Amino acid sequence: MTDRNAHPQQTAEAPRGWRLMAVLGLLMGFASISTDLYLPAMPAMSRALGADNGMIELTVSGYLVGFSLAQLLWGPISDRFGRRMPVAVGLVLFIVGSAGCALADSTPTLIIWRLLQAIGACASVALSRAMVRDLHDGARAAQMMSTLMTVMAIAPLLGPLVGGQIAAIAGWRAIFWVLVAIGVLALLALMTLPETLPRARRSDDALRRALRHYMMLVSQPRLLGYVGVGAFFYAGMFAYVAGTPLAYIDYYGVPSQLYGLLFGAGVVGIMATNMLNARLVGRFGVDRLLLGGALSTMLWALMAAINAYTDWFGLWGIALPLFLFVAMAGFIIANAISGALQDFPDHAGAVSALVGATQYGGGVLGSALVGLWSDGTPAALGLVVALGAAGCLLSAVAVVRSRRPG
Repeated sequence: MTDRNAHPQQTAEAPRGWRLMAVLGLLMGFASISTDLYLPAMPAMSRALGADNGMIELTVSGYLVGFSLAQLLWGPISDRFGRRMPVAVGLVLFIVGSAGCALADSTPTLIIWRLLQAIGACASVALSRAMVRDLHDGARAAQMMSTLMTVMAIAPLLGPLVGGQIAAIAGWRAIFWVLVAIGVLALLALMTLPETLPRARRSDDALRRALRHYMMLVSQPRLLGYVGVGAFFYAGMFAYVAGTPLAYIDYYGVPSQLYGLLFGAGVVGIMATNMLNARLVGRFGVDRLLLGGALSTMLWALMAAINAYTDWFGLWGIALPLFLFVAMAGFIIANAISGALQDFPDHAGAVSALVGATQYGGGVLGSALVGLWSDGTPAALGLVVALGAAGCLLSAVAVVRSRRPG
C-alpha cells in the first residue's frame, strides 16, 4: 500500500528545469495578468462606458469575488481527479470570459464577464500552488514558491506598461483580446507538464464532503493564522491595485503611460524580496521571516496612511511607502502559503484553495472599501492599506505563538 504521507518526491515524478518553472510561473501569474494589464485603461474605460470611478473599481472587486469563491470548488476537485484536468477547464473558462470582456457594452456586463474570467483563472493559481506541494515540502517548498513568485512577478511588472501602450494604440478592448491569446498559450503550455498528483495519492472522498473538510481545516488555529496573514495583506494589496490608478493618474496627474513605471517599481521590490526570502528561509525558517515581513508591512502602511491624509510630500509621500509596503509581499505570501500547506499534505488542493479564497476574499474587501470610501483623494487608499497591515501583523503574531499540530 502506498504511503500517502510520503515525501512528495517519492510519489510524484518531479519534472525539472526551466520548463517546469516557466509553466508554473505562468499559471500562478494569472491573478496578476488578468487585472494588471488593464489598470492604466481604467479611466478610459470609465469614460467609454459612462461609469463613475467607483463603478469601474468594482470590475476589480467583481473579479476577486469569483476568484476567491471558485477556489473552494477547484481544490477538492483536484484532490480527487488530479491537477491538470481542472486547470485545463479553468483556462477554457478564462478564455471565454476574456472574450466577453472585450465585447462588453456596459459596466455591469463587463463585471459579469470578469466574474467568469476569474472563475477560470483561479484554477490555474490555486492548483499550481498545490502542484508545488505535490513535488516539495518544508523549506524547499517555500524556496520554490519564492522562486516562482519572482518569475511570475514579470507579469505585473510588464502588465501596466504593456497595457498602457495597448490602450493608447488600439483601445482598452484590445487588452482583453490579448488576454484571450495568453489563455490559449497557457493551455498549450499546460499540456507539456505531467500530472503531479498520482492516483495513489488522490482523495477518495465525494465532493459533497468538501464542506466537512473545510470545517476541519478552519478549526486549526495555526492554519487560521497563516490564512489571516495572507488575507489581510491582500486586502491592503488590492486596495493598492484598485486605488492607485485613480490616485496617481487622476489626483496627482501622472500620465497613464507612466503609471506603469510606478506600479512596476513595486513589482521589482517583490521580486527582490522573493529572491531574498528564498535564500534566507532555510536559515531562519518560515515563521520568523513571516513575522519580520508583517512588522515591516505595518511600518510602511502607517507612513502611507499619514501622507495620504496630510499630503505632506505629495506624490512621493505616498508612492514611496506604498512601494515598500508592496515589496514585503516577498516575505509574506510564499511563507504564508507554504506554512499552511506543510501540515496537511493529503489535502493540499483544499488547503491551497482555502488559502487562496481567503486571500482574494480579503482583496475583494480591500478593493471594495477603496471604491466605497473614495472621496477623490488618496485618503481611502491609505486607510484601507493600514487596516490590512494591522490585521496581517496580528495574524503573524498568532502563528508564531501557536504550536504545529501533532
